Order: sequence, then structure tokens, then C-alpha cells
Amino acid sequence: MSRFVNPFTDLGFKVIFGQPASKGLLITLLNELLAGEHHIEDLCFLDKEDHADNVHDKGIIYDLYCRTDSGEYIIVEMQNRWHSHFLDRTLYYVCRAVGRLTELPPPDTIKIPVEKDTDGMVCESSVPYGSRYRLSTVYGIFLMNFKEDGLDKKFRTDIVLADRDTGRVVNPHLRQIYLQFPYFNKELAECETLYEKLMYALKNMNDWNRMPDALKEQVFKYLDQLAAVANLSEENRIAYDKAVDRYRVSRIVEEDIRREATEEGREKGREKGREEGREEERLSNALKMKAKGLDYETISDITGLSIQEIEKLGIDDRRDEGKL
Repeated sequence: MSRFVNPFTDLGFKVIFGQPASKGLLITLLNELLAGEHHIEDLCFLDKEDHADNVHDKGIIYDLYCRTDSGEYIIVEMQNRWHSHFLDRTLYYVCRAVGRLTELPPPDTIKIPVEKDTDGMVCESSVPYGSRYRLSTVYGIFLMNFKEDGLDKKFRTDIVLADRDTGRVVNPHLRQIYLQFPYFNKELAECETLYEKLMYALKNMNDWNRMPDALKEQVFKYLDQLAAVANLSEENRIAYDKAVDRYRVSRIVEEDIRREATEEGREKGREKGREEGREEERLSNALKMKAKGLDYETISDITGLSIQEIEKLGIDDRRDEGKL
């Protein structure tokens, strides 16, 4: 068994990123993902369940839901297997989080001064209607251990609200980052930045018996301690073993489905090839019969071709040869 937990299992992901002791590691990961765009000093974990008033929205569970020290909200999800409408669900998660922002007090609550009207009645001074819709940024970050057909065939895809023609970001407050780990193919020697090394570690650490010497940064020393299977509590170890079993079964099922689909595709290809071969043989035989002067009805009875198909036989070939 590997020394380290598998980050693509539910409990492995929670151990590495979803407990108070792992907050520093999560901050490092997020800062590397958002480098040059935003820097997080601190964050707090929020309730992972969306307690919506609408019964249809209740029970939405985010793997990680947190708020940064400067007021941004971040959803982080690990998804091990493909499922239908995955992109729609992740968009819904982010939109739900954006919608909840209007239900919360704004970062700096607007104080409404009170004044008296001409009749001596107390009234509130006017406040711009749009003030309550001033939003914090919501990030959706999705770690995917599968390839999604709706995304480009690359490791990282960043989604923003932008003008289609110019590419200019129109509203920065909704962001989605998709990481398709099957497309991350760099070897450790090719990883130059901390970001690349973190991605490499997440993809490969379940196969390691020790942390590679090349990963010298402090964050990997912390990851070494945090993700060690031997450091799990007895309760978490039992839960982790069950999670690994589910993970392995799901991978076996997925591989079986892929093999069946591949074999079905190959068989369809072989059948198509055989059918095309039979069709070519019919046309060749019909052309020979036509050259020997057999009438079209007889050729049609023998080959199954229509009279119109037989009439056309040889014309295209002769045109290509410059005979017509």
C-alpha cells in the first residue's frame, strides 16, 4: 500500500485539504492557482451544505466551501468519475453561491442616514437600488480525475464572463477553473513552478512510498506528514480503507465500460469494412456484367443494385480517366 492517501478518494481529499490542520496547504494550492490574480492570506471553512429555502435546492453538498480573508467565496470539489451534465452541475453550484450573496450582509454594511421630511415624519434617505447587488467574487475550482468532452483537451480550463468578440472580462465575480488530471503529463523534472509540482504531486502521490527528493519546498514536507496513511486516526483509517475500495471498484467498472465501448467500436468498424468490401464487390461484378452486355434487369436481379445505379456504373471512372 502507498504511504500516502489517494487525493481522489473522498476521505483522502478531506484529509489533505478539508480539515483545520490542512488550511495552510489549501491556501498554498489556491494561491498557486490564482497567482497574479489574487492572493489569500487566510480563509475560513463554511458549512458544506447549502440550507436553501427552496426544497428542490436543499441538500446541495460542496466538498469544500470557504471564504477568504478579503471576502471571496471559493468552492473546491474533487470529482473522481465522469457523470452526465457535470458542467451544468458545477455551473449551478457557483450560481447558487452567487445567489446566496444577496442574502448576506455586504462586506462593508451600508449605513442609511435617517432624516425628517417636511411633515416631521422620520424617513430613510435614498440609497441606490443596485447597492445590495454588489457582489464578492465566487470561485469554483474543480479537480477532475477524468476527461470531460465539453472541455478542450488540456489540463486547465479557466471560465470567465467575457465579451465573445474581444475577450475582455465584463464581470470578474464568477470564475470557474477546471483541472483535468488525465491531461497533466509532465514528469517531475519538467515541473518548474510550485504550481506544477503541486499538480504533479496530487496526480502521482498515491503511487509513492516516499516524497521525492526533488520536492524540497516546505509545503511538501507538510504534505508528507498530513497525507501519510500511518498518521490517520483509527476511525479515519477504517473510513479511508472503505473509500479506497469504492475508488478501486469504480475504476474497474469504468475500465470495463471503456473496454466494452472500445470493442463495440472496433466491431462496428470491422462490420463497416466488411460491408464496404461487399459493396465494392457488387459494383465490380455489376460492371463486368455490364461490359459483357447483360441486360440491366438481369444484373439488378443478380447484384441487388437498382437500374439507376447500374446505368451510372463506369461513367464516373471514365470521366476521371479523361474518356468522357
